[in-house]
This record gives sequence, C-alpha cells and structure tokens, in this order.
Amino acid sequence: MDLTTSPLPSAAPLKMAVILGSNREGRFGPVVADWFLARAAGHPGIETELIDVAETEPPAAPTARAVPHLARADAFVVLTPEYNHSYPAPLKSLIDRHFAEWQAKPVAFVSYGGVSGGLRAVEHLRQVFAELHAVSVRDTVSFHNAGALFDDRGRHRDPAQADGAAKRMLDQLVWWGRALRDARNRHPYGS
Repeated sequence: MDLTTSPLPSAAPLKMAVILGSNREGRFGPVVADWFLARAAGHPGIETELIDVAETEPPAAPTARAVPHLARADAFVVLTPEYNHSYPAPLKSLIDRHFAEWQAKPVAFVSYGGVSGGLRAVEHLRQVFAELHAVSVRDTVSFHNAGALFDDRGRHRDPAQADGAAKRMLDQLVWWGRALRDARNRHPYGS
C-alpha cells in the first residue's frame, strides 16, 4: 500500500525535525544523519531541520534552544545509537524537558549500532513517546554493525535495501504527519 499522495497545491510542506541523539566524541551519528537527510531531501513535500543534541543539550546550554525547533515540527525522526541496551542520556534529557511539543505528532526512528542495530533503543523510545502522546510509526531504518555498512566517504555499501527502508518509513511518517497536522488544525489536541 502506497501511503504517499501528492500534496494539494495549497498544502504546506510537512516540517520534519531530524534529531541526532548522540553527543559522544567520535560519534558515528553524523554519518547516519547525512545519509538520512539525503534520502529525506528526495521525498516530496518534506522540509527537514536537523536538531543535534550535541548543540542543544550540552551541560551548560539551556534546553530552551530546542523549543522553537520542536514546536514548529509536524513530525520527528529520531536518529539513535544503542548505549547499554537503550538510548543515550542526552536524548532522554531533550525528550523529558519538553511535553507539548511532542503531542499528537508522529515519530519515526533510524537506529544504528552493533549486532542489534539500535533496535533495543527504539523499543524503549516507543514507550517514552507513547507516554508523551506522540504516535510512533511502525517501520524503522536500522543499521546493524553500522561502521561496516558505510565507506570512508559516508556512502552506504548496499544502498538499495537501506533506501527502500527509508522510503517506506518516510511514506508512513508523511501520511501520519499530514493526518495529525490536519486533525490538530481542526481540533487542538487536549482541548
């Protein structure tokens, strides 16, 4: 089932915040983020904005920097590694310091890591976002043994499979993003 439709001429593009969830030194996340942003750029009707927890969540920085970016988003994609069978503390901090920004909006996940490809982190995040009244989309993009999947220039070694997974996930996210945006416009969530 193809969930994409051409936007009506008057329909505004879906504003998608892509959250890079790791701030570790030497992190692999920027490689995955660059790959994903290139796929999102080719998807019709999406405007992306990168939110990097390394820039919004360092210990001394106010989290208020993230508020306008999160608030104007119609949908989210969380890029997360797996640390100790879960997701990184800076990502948890960003999520927990906000509430209304997540409500009645869809969230998709791109994960990466070792053998599990970050899927345990995604399962934990689904529970957290459900508590915040966000809707997680079913399909994810997961990179198992991520370091071996990309060359030294950041290109995926098997693009067809990964590109197909990204397209399916983006199609679902766009459908949910438009449906929930329309619903929020007709009847604000929680009112």
